[in-house]
Amino acid sequence: MTITTTTHLNFRGEARDALAFYQSVFGGETMIATHAQAYPDAPANEADFVAFGQVESPDGFRIMAYDVPAARPYDPGIAPVFVSIRGTDADEISRYWTGLSADATVIQPLGPSGWTPLYGMLKDRFGVTWVLDVAVAYTA
Repeated sequence: MTITTTTHLNFRGEARDALAFYQSVFGGETMIATHAQAYPDAPANEADFVAFGQVESPDGFRIMAYDVPAARPYDPGIAPVFVSIRGTDADEISRYWTGLSADATVIQPLGPSGWTPLYGMLKDRFGVTWVLDVAVAYTA
């Protein structure tokens, strides 16, 4: 048996835009099912909300998104989750950083750190915190 863990982000009315943005950065295919498709009694003003959304790229990037309906409480909190992108190619990590940086708040600029030659943290325009770094061998 094998499993895959996928980061699943919750929004209120921004899931479609977030998925389009992440697809523009990482490539891959986008799949979206709306509230109208998934929930027959969805309110008309939330019919186009995302009930199930995903971006999946051939190189292994996958993220899911959902629009929480107004009938349910939603509070994104303060940094409730970090999405970590770790790879072995510094140029690829730098390219993802450049894409995610559009209208973002940089928390830690992309650069060398004590454990890796390249590390950075930012909060994107949707309020999602991303950590990017180059994977290195750890010594015990």
